[in-house]
Amino acid sequence: MKRLLAGIVLFTSCALAFASDYAREKKWADEILPAVLVGDPVYLELPNKHRFLGLYAEAAKPKAAVIVVHGIGVHPDHGLISPLRQQLADAGYTTLSLQMPILKVDAKPEDYPPTFDEAAQRLEKAAAFLKQKGYQKIALVSHSLGCRMSYRYLSSRPDAPIAAWVAIGTSVVDDTSKLKMPVFDLYGQNDLPAVVKNAPKRAALLKGRAGSLQQQVPGANHFFEGLEGNLVEAVRGYLDQTL
Repeated sequence: MKRLLAGIVLFTSCALAFASDYAREKKWADEILPAVLVGDPVYLELPNKHRFLGLYAEAAKPKAAVIVVHGIGVHPDHGLISPLRQQLADAGYTTLSLQMPILKVDAKPEDYPPTFDEAAQRLEKAAAFLKQKGYQKIALVSHSLGCRMSYRYLSSRPDAPIAAWVAIGTSVVDDTSKLKMPVFDLYGQNDLPAVVKNAPKRAALLKGRAGSLQQQVPGANHFFEGLEGNLVEAVRGYLDQTL
């Protein structure tokens, strides 16, 4: 019995170690929600009963819906995510920007893979939410580390109802040839060294796949600072062409 109890405690401790920092999530929500002017907060529930934040902005005459995924350690209205979720809604795409798993402030990208399964659960819940709202076409737009989380979801759930994936500033070379949906690999000319270096390898995986392509935005850095409009226009143009 003692061994059984010890095993349960160890399993629970490991599970918690692999989960997001929920206290930090709450802190982000408390800070950003008073300043959110576009969209409404919604809370989706994970199997472990944790409720995570999403910012839902419904388009006036929606063409489709878009799940928006931020990068490492931030929140669903941070940096380039804010213009993406707001301006895509203005352009006719209802957006649901999610709070993805986050760790402590000093956590590095290599610390995050244990959270990817929870990230996939969050994306699954978001897709189900949008399906319940009546959306038949759903795209996924993710940035940086959020691309790795998105790939875990897409590659582990072949029946995921995602019609297109826009991967912004991804540094790794995931095997996108395994995915059923078209992929838009978008990055900046002055992006992170690994993003730029691995661009030819990522392009090779997209070659010959209908609807898939890669685009470099001249002058843009990893966060598209000062060129957010170019970013939104590139994403919107691809969605208009693909969905």
